[in-house]
Amino acid sequence: MLRLNLDQLDYKILTNLTKNARKPFLEIARESNVSGAAIHQRVAKLQNIGVVTGSELLVNPALVGFETCAFMGFFLKDPASYNEIVDKLREIPEVVECYFTTGEYDMLIKLYARNNDHLLQLIHGPLQSLGLSRTETLIVFSEVFNRPLPIEVNHPMFKK
Repeated sequence: MLRLNLDQLDYKILTNLTKNARKPFLEIARESNVSGAAIHQRVAKLQNIGVVTGSELLVNPALVGFETCAFMGFFLKDPASYNEIVDKLREIPEVVECYFTTGEYDMLIKLYARNNDHLLQLIHGPLQSLGLSRTETLIVFSEVFNRPLPIEVNHPMFKK
């Protein structure tokens, strides 16, 4: 497993930015007792080594017309077709996440539809044409919580 040389300042920066990606670097610098330039350099380092892969604006799907969220488990006819199926899934804008999994399903996707009728159209249209053995669909009633990965400044990994 790849071990990166991250220190407490790196983790403090990550803690701050996962809680609020728009928090000004100067505010993080003041809280960390370092210069603003040091924070900029550390964030650039974290991006360059792949720890930070971007930032995003979150949109409430229901408020922009996508009221149905669903997870679908795929059973592949031929596991060798995984890459081909992934390429086809990328072309369906309603599919927002895709995972190759262990367990019951070969793949798991998350998608948003305008409503249940739209979900049915997706299932009987572009998803059915993927050539899957079968699928299982789980419709989400409500999201209970969604949170970032916990980043701990005082993680035991830093105890020397």
